[in-house]
Amino acid sequence: MSVNRRNWLKHGCNLRLVILIMWLVCYVGNGQTIADTSEFNNPAVLPLVTQMVYRSLSNSTAALNRELGTRAKFCVKDPDADWNRAFNFSSNLKFLSSCIQKTQGDIGRRICTAAEMKFYFNAFFNKTNNPGYLRPNVNCNLTSWVSGCEPGWGCSVDPTEQVDLQNSKEFPERRRTCMPCCEGFFCPRGLTCMIPCPLGAHCPLATLNKTTSLCEPYTYQLPSGRPNHTCGGANVWADVRSSGEVFCSAGSYCPTTTQKVPCDNGHYCRMGSTSEKPCFKLTSCNPNTANQNMHAFGVMVIAAVSTMLLIIYNCSDQILTTRERRQAKSREAAVKKAKAHQRWKAAREAAKKHVSEIRAQITRTFSGKKPNHDGDTHKMLGRGDSSEVDEDIDMSKYSSPASSSAAQSSYENEDDAATGSNGRVSLDIEGKRVKGQTLAKTKKTRSQIFKYAYDRIEKEKAMEQENKNLTFSGIVKMATNSETRKRPLMELSFKDLTLTLKSNGKQVLRCVTGSMKPGRITAVMGPSGAGKTSLLSALAGKAVGCKLSGLILINGKQESIHSYKKIIGFVPQDDVVHGNLTVEENLWFHAKCRLPAGLSKADKVLVVERIIDSLGLQAVRSSLVGTVEKRGISGGQRKRVNVGLEMVMEPSVLFLDEPTSGLDSASSQLLLRALRHEALEGVNICMVVHQPSYTLFKTFNDLVLLAKGGLTVYHGSVNKVEEYFSGLGIDVPDRINPPDYYIDVLEGVVISIGNSGVGYKELPQRWMLHKGYSVPLDMRNSAAGLETNPDTGNNSHDNAEQTFAGELWRDVKSNFRLRRDKIRHNFLKSRDLSHRRTPTTLLQYKYFLGRIAKQRMREAQLQATDYLILLLAGACLGSLVKASDESFGAPGYTYTIIAVSLLCKIAALRSFSLDKLHYWRESASGMSSSACFLAKDTIDFFNILVKPLVYLSMFYFFTNPRSTFFDNYIVLVCLVYCVTGIAYALAIFLQPSTAQLFSVLLPVVLTLVATQPKNSEVIKIIADLSYPKWALEAFVIGNAQRYYGVWMITRCGSLMKSGYDINEWNLCIMILLLIGVVTRGIAFVGMVILQKK
Repeated sequence: MSVNRRNWLKHGCNLRLVILIMWLVCYVGNGQTIADTSEFNNPAVLPLVTQMVYRSLSNSTAALNRELGTRAKFCVKDPDADWNRAFNFSSNLKFLSSCIQKTQGDIGRRICTAAEMKFYFNAFFNKTNNPGYLRPNVNCNLTSWVSGCEPGWGCSVDPTEQVDLQNSKEFPERRRTCMPCCEGFFCPRGLTCMIPCPLGAHCPLATLNKTTSLCEPYTYQLPSGRPNHTCGGANVWADVRSSGEVFCSAGSYCPTTTQKVPCDNGHYCRMGSTSEKPCFKLTSCNPNTANQNMHAFGVMVIAAVSTMLLIIYNCSDQILTTRERRQAKSREAAVKKAKAHQRWKAAREAAKKHVSEIRAQITRTFSGKKPNHDGDTHKMLGRGDSSEVDEDIDMSKYSSPASSSAAQSSYENEDDAATGSNGRVSLDIEGKRVKGQTLAKTKKTRSQIFKYAYDRIEKEKAMEQENKNLTFSGIVKMATNSETRKRPLMELSFKDLTLTLKSNGKQVLRCVTGSMKPGRITAVMGPSGAGKTSLLSALAGKAVGCKLSGLILINGKQESIHSYKKIIGFVPQDDVVHGNLTVEENLWFHAKCRLPAGLSKADKVLVVERIIDSLGLQAVRSSLVGTVEKRGISGGQRKRVNVGLEMVMEPSVLFLDEPTSGLDSASSQLLLRALRHEALEGVNICMVVHQPSYTLFKTFNDLVLLAKGGLTVYHGSVNKVEEYFSGLGIDVPDRINPPDYYIDVLEGVVISIGNSGVGYKELPQRWMLHKGYSVPLDMRNSAAGLETNPDTGNNSHDNAEQTFAGELWRDVKSNFRLRRDKIRHNFLKSRDLSHRRTPTTLLQYKYFLGRIAKQRMREAQLQATDYLILLLAGACLGSLVKASDESFGAPGYTYTIIAVSLLCKIAALRSFSLDKLHYWRESASGMSSSACFLAKDTIDFFNILVKPLVYLSMFYFFTNPRSTFFDNYIVLVCLVYCVTGIAYALAIFLQPSTAQLFSVLLPVVLTLVATQPKNSEVIKIIADLSYPKWALEAFVIGNAQRYYGVWMITRCGSLMKSGYDINEWNLCIMILLLIGVVTRGIAFVGMVILQKK
């Protein structure tokens, strides 16, 4: 009986519990109270009631969060995630259970409805200056101000009134049973309801400090005139800059909104933390600390990186030096083998010849025949005055005795048959005919390639030694040698060539007629201002800003000289050579980019080694050319390297602008000997020379002598120039160098020039009459017209009458015309008639990449200095600027943008500021501009990736922001990419000093503009166009995303004040990249358009 009774009682209790739960669902879920408060002390009932209250509370806060997500999209990226981090109390609901017991089940009528929560949070979007003080409402106004309207207190709704927490749009009348706010909730002043405190907040009940009369830990006071009023709970949740009362204090963490735990040793806790974070292994953290002590770590990182940079600084050249040393050993071994083989071959030939002579002598002795000396006589005759014969040799006549044009065609056909489209040659080695190109392709190793090259060079030397007197038969033998790679012959003819400046109408060349033939060296001489360089520029198609009239023929046809750009070499007067490359590397780069693409590596080695040997650069081949700061090879050697850059591409026409200036006699003769060797291969060589020595003068084949005003005084053979001037009564005195004397005559220094009465101003007219050319009208009457023509006189008269404004306008128009002509010249496209297929853009990009990589490795000391400065900048800024939770680290990021922009811009200027002349020379020779630009940008991309890493290794760990290292790294990489593109444009469009000034000013000015209040539309537009605005926004957004929970209002307030949008991080990154791409495009266009003035 007792057992049945116990079972009945047990089932009765269960039934009672079920009924109570159903009743709670119906009433408590709708904000009603429970009459029997004793049930809340039942351990089985309280958790269930707590869960139901939490579910109702979650629905109301979720509705509020969705409302915030709609209205505050700029600061809420993921509403569900933000709600989960702010109001997900499911892990600990003790504060709810405590509040249920404290309010005796009346909690449902005390929690704010969705309408009241919106009313509270709308105050922040309306930018009120007094957080926690709300506008009057139905419960708290001038006529009704109950105790629940005071901060930290709340009231209940009438039991008969139904309350919908989630969907309510009106304020319920809440004035009954006012009491202090529960722990874990806050009750704002002006509202009579409770709002749950978000995670990361600490909302205990306040206690009265009788000394200050403040309800601590909050800052509100008890109202006057209400003696029974006590301190309540929390009163405000607002932006931390206006009120940080509910924020969990720094050095502690709050796992719940009612519990605060001090941070343990080895951990740190920031303000508003819900958990403690372990310190980095190499740092130290004391108890109750808010940040890590990074000083020891910073010292270790600085020491490690500095040591690494010092190693790079001191050992940067070792890799290239070791590689060059290994190549030098292979090359020296090949040279020794080639010389030994040539000596053995010469000895063998001498022995064979000696045996043949003995055999012939024995035969003649026994047969009684007399020796025939006709061959020797013929040889001796051939060794007559070779110089006289040599001057009248035309290389185009060797292949056939027909006319000039037929001979030219025959020579070219023979060349095509011998060399083929890819330069194949035939070698006669030990009686076997082998195709040279096939033989060259079989050379795989470096030693084999060098052996092949030096065997050929030694054989050529032996052949040259055999024909060293350069007799007619010897020249023919060398020129028609099957082992010599023949080149397309080009004869340049010009008639009435006149060059007039567009700016002022001045004629720098006038009525120049003549021709330059292949296989001959033509020297252009004259006094200063005679138009020597202008003549070379006109023939080479480089005359810009001038009006060119007359006729220029190539092989008798009127074609553009630009169509033969790939086989025309132009040596500028300045030594435009890469100083941080060795002599061999400079030559090799031009050989790879400008020789035919189908030429084998062995043949390219042969070409380069032949040029190095002929120019006498063997001793310095592995030496750096040198720059102004770093000493390299001598000036004469540098001049020869400058010439070798054009010789190495095997041109058909070679223009040289004063190649012997600054050279001593021995170096000049060495250079001319190399050019003579090129002439023997059919190269048409034209060079400007300034007062050569007599020995050098006699080395030339032809001479073009110009007078002031660009008029021809003589154009013909060097051997006949003295005869011509003697006929005019101008005899060169004894012991006077003829070219020096003629230039003195043309300068007017020598007044008395014989008994003929011919003045130096009449010499151009005499030459025209001598050659039968038509003399211009203004030159027929008076020789004075040679210097002053009617046009010039009229122009000067007009200029005198012009006003200052008119003259200024004329100069401006002239300047624009000059720039237009330069742009047209740079974008000039012509049909390629050279029939030389050079490497593609992709292949040239590979060659440029290798060259620039070598240059940067040799500049590793400079790179290490850049990295060290960035490292120190990161350490200094990281130590001085602490991460601010109120502004999400914006001040530190502002300084970062200025520092990184400034340092990276100045470093990036070096990529183009120092190489402008080199680029202009290389692009003029036909090399790819896009390959050069892309290669430089690719190499700089290494710095774009490494420099942010170096800077952040200090700055990030010293400031310790909440955003991740990767987020900061991505933004900084995009920033460096952007400023590098801007630096490219500055370097190309501006002079180096001006570019450096702008590189310093731009980051500072644009950052100041980006951080100013956007009160004006103009300021806003400028800020939107400046890169610091987007970089700073990306930094701040990346950091703001890590602030959640109690920081949500602070995040929204800070982003709203700055005008940032938390969803625009990707947009900021894309804009930075877009600015980098656009500025690179502008820089590339400027690089192609702009040329040397």
